[in-house]
This record gives sequence, structure tokens and C-alpha cells, in this order.
Amino acid sequence: MSITDVLNSSYIKWMDTQAGDRDIVVSSRVRLARNLNKIPFPHLLDQVNGESCVQQIRDAWQKAPGPILAAMDMISFDQLPALDRQILAEKHLSSPLHADSNSIFRAILVNDEGSLSAMVNEEDHLRIQSLLPGLQLGECYSRVQDLDDEFEQNLDYAFDENRGYLTSCPTNVGTGMRASVMMHLPAIQMTGQLNHILQNIGQLGLVVRGLYGEGSEAVGNFFQISNQITLGQTEEDIYNYLQTITEQIVEQERLLRERLQTDMKYQLEDKIGRAYGILSNARVISSDEALTLFSDVRLGVDIGILKGISIFSLNELMVAVRPAHLQKRTGQDMDAIERDIKRAEVIKEKLGAVRE
Repeated sequence: MSITDVLNSSYIKWMDTQAGDRDIVVSSRVRLARNLNKIPFPHLLDQVNGESCVQQIRDAWQKAPGPILAAMDMISFDQLPALDRQILAEKHLSSPLHADSNSIFRAILVNDEGSLSAMVNEEDHLRIQSLLPGLQLGECYSRVQDLDDEFEQNLDYAFDENRGYLTSCPTNVGTGMRASVMMHLPAIQMTGQLNHILQNIGQLGLVVRGLYGEGSEAVGNFFQISNQITLGQTEEDIYNYLQTITEQIVEQERLLRERLQTDMKYQLEDKIGRAYGILSNARVISSDEALTLFSDVRLGVDIGILKGISIFSLNELMVAVRPAHLQKRTGQDMDAIERDIKRAEVIKEKLGAVRE
């Protein structure tokens, strides 16, 4: 499957819901930062070094020493319109920072299901990531390691025996690894415990961001939790530690959901019912409002109040109503109001279809 197929498909691997704790842990991601030896970091690239960097990575892909790279497609961003680059970011295959340029030095590699991707010249020469549904940090790590090994057969990485992998940002030096989970925590938010838990997470050496990672705000009770330290720890230490903390947060969220169902049954049912009603009937709706209401509906599906809607459908819908996807759907540029109108139409259409 080509990147064009990925762009045109509504499906991406992290949307699946078979994995454990999928009602609370939306997805898991492990990312490796790698740089090429003797080539300046991306923000210092000139024409000669930029072209050399991309060509070395392209050669490594084309030589395909193993089955993983051979199953991926690569495209330079100067061959992708801004809208398509934004779609990759909305599907979490590229970062907003990476997508915001048509530079000939930027490119991306993606496999057919979107579970593996590699950004070329984002903050580092290579950002290799695996993104899977539910709590699967160990599997994500295994996949990025296998892809990293294939790359390294034909690439000379910048590596120091004492410091580890050298990266553009000092906070990534060492393993160059970031592990993260995307969590849906409505009960923790509704019971007023969010600030306390987020403060504890920070004290444990983890960082909390929004749905699209660094620079994004948390909307709709979706939070990305990741490690801050990459130096002085093994890769296994990093993802096992995050796994342990995540399991504790999952347990707390479950307990609070049970308490809400006991202590605030009617208020909870009313909140979920109103959210579904607005989504099903609104004529104009913003992206942030939609995500907030999706959170309530998702909770209703998880605890059995709403029937006939799958989590997969909600995951798919969360992406389908993002700005670039809406414009791709209509085939024309739209201003904010036009997108809000179209978003309401798409939500009404899709919710009606999944409940029939």
C-alpha cells in the first residue's frame, strides 16, 4: 500500500480496539530519535547536507535489508500538498511541526496500516515510531527496535560511547527514546481529581500533553503521558516504568467510573445523553466542542449506557472531523465557520449510520 492509500483511507492501526484496557488507554507509542553521523542537525542543514541526509535515508530504504523497511513507502514533502501533510499529522503519523513544511529535506516513511512510520528531518534526522491501539508499549518497542536495526545496517548513526545517541534536543540524548500513552480520563476529570493526579505524574518524572503531543492542549479528557528522561535508563526501564504508572491510572479511572455510576447515576446519564443529542442534531460545531462531547459519548459506550456505537467508530470519527480531513472530504478550501458546519454534518451522518 502506498502513502496515497494511507492518506485516502479512514483506517489507521491505532483505531483498533482489540487491545487491553482500550476503554481508557486509546493508544501506545514508542519513538526513537536518531541522527546521521557527520551531518548537522536538521535546523542547521544547508542544501548540500540536507540533500545528502535525505539521500542516505532513501538509499537505506531502497536497499531494504529486511522485510520491515521493504513494506514501507517513502515520499518527500515537496511532493505532498500542505493538506496531505496535515492529514498525516491528524492521523498521528507525522507531528504538527514536521507537517508544517514542504521542504525537500523533509520526508516520511509509513507502512500500510500506519503502525510504523519514520519522520525525516523533523527535530532529528529520523524519528522512528510505532503506534498501536490500547496498552501495548512492549510491542511498540519491539517494532521500533526491529525497524531501527534495519536502518542501522545502512546508516551511520551519531553515537557516543558515554552519552549514547546524540540528538538535537539535549533531553533526548541517551536512548533517544520516548514512550507515551494516550489516555481517556473523564471520571478523573469529573470528580475533580485531575490536577492532583497530574501533579503526581509530574513528580514521577513523566510529562502530560494534549491529543497531538508537544505544544497541544488537552481537550475532551484525552491526555498523552510520556517519559521525560532518556539518559541513564535502558529502553526497557523507560517503557516498563510508564507501563506501571499507566496501569495505576487505569485502576483509578475505573474505580471513579464505578463511583460515578453509583453516586451520580442520573446526572451521568443526563450528561452522556445530552452529549449524544447535541452531536446528533447540531448544525454547527467546533473541533474542541466535538472532542469534548465525543469524550462523554465514549464514556457512555464504555460503561454500557449507549448501545450500538463502537469505540472504533468513535476513533475513526475523531479523525474524520479534523480540519484537513474535512477539507479533503469536500475537495475545497473552507474557512472556520464552513468547517464547523461540515463537521456537524459528518458527525450526524456517521452517528446515524453506526446506530442503524
